[in-house]
Amino acid sequence: MGRVNSTRYLQLKEIFARFDMDSDGSLTKLELAALLRSLGIKPTGDRIHSILHDMDSNANGSIEFEELAEAIAPVMNERELIDQEQLMQIFQSFDRDGNGFITLPELARSMAKLGQPLTFVELKKMMQGADTDGDGSISFEEFAVVMAKSAVEFLGIPDS
Repeated sequence: MGRVNSTRYLQLKEIFARFDMDSDGSLTKLELAALLRSLGIKPTGDRIHSILHDMDSNANGSIEFEELAEAIAPVMNERELIDQEQLMQIFQSFDRDGNGFITLPELARSMAKLGQPLTFVELKKMMQGADTDGDGSISFEEFAVVMAKSAVEFLGIPDS
């Protein structure tokens, strides 16, 4: 980590923690894809698999922070950190009360404000798709994964 300044290292550590959905200290392929896309790195599905393989120095099928830092931190630039902050700003615009979670009423208001009012059934379906831990709200981590998944589906990239 000698080539990376401590501020950038800490920023990457914070980003890693946001995408480690189950807080197990490692990233799955989907979590890694979401993190990379939030940084403005948009690899294809095949490339994600290749990146995971290349980064996974202990060959356990997931990426621990040190593996990510070794591969990403030396090439991170200010633009990538800005992209991450922009994703957080979008999340915060949906999180109207600022508690760190998007609730169904907040989602409804935000979608209507964007000119996309949804029916209750559409809102519930959207919420269920994003709320992977089933707590009735969308965390930043869930939001980022949905954003990455949406990009994958939009581009028709297979997830395997």
